[in-house]
Amino acid sequence: MTKNNVSKKDEILNAAIILFAEQGFSNTSITEVAKATNASTANIFYHFKNKEELFLAALENVKQGIITRFDEYFRDRDFTNGLQMMEEIISYYLYLAGSMEQWFLLLHSHYPYRLALVNNVCRDHLEQTYNSLVEIFEQAVVRGKKDGSIADVDSRKTALVIFSMVEGVVRFKIYNLYDAGALFNELIKSCNKILKYKE
Repeated sequence: MTKNNVSKKDEILNAAIILFAEQGFSNTSITEVAKATNASTANIFYHFKNKEELFLAALENVKQGIITRFDEYFRDRDFTNGLQMMEEIISYYLYLAGSMEQWFLLLHSHYPYRLALVNNVCRDHLEQTYNSLVEIFEQAVVRGKKDGSIADVDSRKTALVIFSMVEGVVRFKIYNLYDAGALFNELIKSCNKILKYKE
């Protein structure tokens, strides 16, 4: 495969992510993707055999994009303790959801969850995405328990609860239901109460 074909494939994927995110799967046609990329429909079908395969590739691209951004974020970070690590993870996740809005619109749309009921590839992409994200939150809990900044809580369950809270704020943000920035301080306070709670 030539360099031009690879770049055209990436261009097609990027356009597909935006269109699927903004219009949904059913309302997005291959013709629209072709028009957005100045490609022929034949060129798109050269890379993807049908619209569902294009959607799955777009979902995988989103998964890899989120994981890669977090890997890059962690590369040069030195956290004081687990609690500070959690606060920065929350802050970065909200930033990422704002700066890469189409990724999160696609991830939170109804279609991939409906497709996952009958398509193992789709289910795997969703599970890998969310497992990777929860593991990032869990790393902070585990570290905090070791350094004493976080109470002796169940690491996985606590990570799931906090991730769910953050995801709720992300949904407010991407659907313009509420100013997510206005919730940030309260979100951090609530998470700190969970993490510092001791019976």
